[in-house]
Amino acid sequence: MGGNLRKLSVRDLDVAGKRVLVRVDYNVPLDESLRVTDDRRIRSTLPTIRLLLERGAAVILASHFGRPKGKVVEDQRLAPAGRALEELLGRPVTILRDCIGDDVRARCRAAKPGDVILLDNLRFRDAEEKNDSAFARELASLGDAYVNDAFGAAHRAHASVSGVPQFLRPAAAGLLMAAEIGHLGGVLANPARPFVLVFGGAKVSDKVPVLENLLSRVDVALVGGGMAYTFLAARGVPVGGSRLEPDLVDTARRILAEAESRGVRIVLPSDHVHAAKLEPGAACDVSSPGVPEGRMGLDIGPATRAAYAAEIAKARTVLWNGPMGVFEMPPFDAGTRAVGDAIAAATANGAVTVVGGGDTAAAAEEFGIAGRMSHVSTGGGAALEFLEGRELPGVAALDPAPEDRP
Repeated sequence: MGGNLRKLSVRDLDVAGKRVLVRVDYNVPLDESLRVTDDRRIRSTLPTIRLLLERGAAVILASHFGRPKGKVVEDQRLAPAGRALEELLGRPVTILRDCIGDDVRARCRAAKPGDVILLDNLRFRDAEEKNDSAFARELASLGDAYVNDAFGAAHRAHASVSGVPQFLRPAAAGLLMAAEIGHLGGVLANPARPFVLVFGGAKVSDKVPVLENLLSRVDVALVGGGMAYTFLAARGVPVGGSRLEPDLVDTARRILAEAESRGVRIVLPSDHVHAAKLEPGAACDVSSPGVPEGRMGLDIGPATRAAYAAEIAKARTVLWNGPMGVFEMPPFDAGTRAVGDAIAAATANGAVTVVGGGDTAAAAEEFGIAGRMSHVSTGGGAALEFLEGRELPGVAALDPAPEDRP
């Protein structure tokens, strides 16, 4: 993995009486009445915001929301996130209706210690995604220091992520960003062994680079979800009408062979919960070793759940990325629940357990086990790119830790 991951921390900054521009990721789901339905990403930024306020800073928050494509879209304003933040923080949040301009600049310059200001959606300006330097310079002019606490956007070379630090120093990692780098970087660099990878999700195509990067690091890989059927097909196991990526069967075969040559065990499902079609309450059955014709595998079966739980119980490090089945729709959630419970139990027994973002984090939250893991990532695409071994623009742009400076 390129680049030094030890970064200047928000804890290292002297912020008393200063305005701190904090990049956050408040791209959160809303209901029809524009209320936040999952505030995890907002909650995860509270420690950084509270630290800055306690140390006498004025906090100016910047985020994107949705894909407005450079135009103002009324139902993609950040006001709902701002109201949710106000409630969680227990203090007023000034919610602006733009992210740059004379009024924004005046309001930010007038900010006093203890004030919290939320800029409106950065993506209302197409200059954000274009990483336009004039836009980045204007954002930078709003603060005296920069903190990035938006790991979920760290893989984007956008103006607020990698552009602003060109014009505003110091540029530090927020507490969430530091935790993400520390936990994800730790499992890549120095995992306690045995290191078990639990890998699922719908498609192999999304995960090939991650698998290739991790093959040299893990001891065991437990595969589930839709992607398992491409690997089973590569081993000649019948998969019926299950999700299959025919053009990746050869790739799966190559990965299996490479794992074997490295002494890494890739464990595939030995039994399957399947149905004729995916719908709530569908009549389902269990079969082994493959899936019958005309049926689609929608979850790992009970024997596989037990086998995976036994492997996880022996682990000292577990990285979980991707559900084991269609966890949003009972009864096809049982495999993901079983794996999640096993990982939570491993944590209690002293294992380091890291949950990749996206659907996996959503499943952990839904099942009430997120708090029982060592770390649950807030970044879906960012976590995947990090685990591929790629340098993230938002991480690369930050100042090095003081002890690493020349």
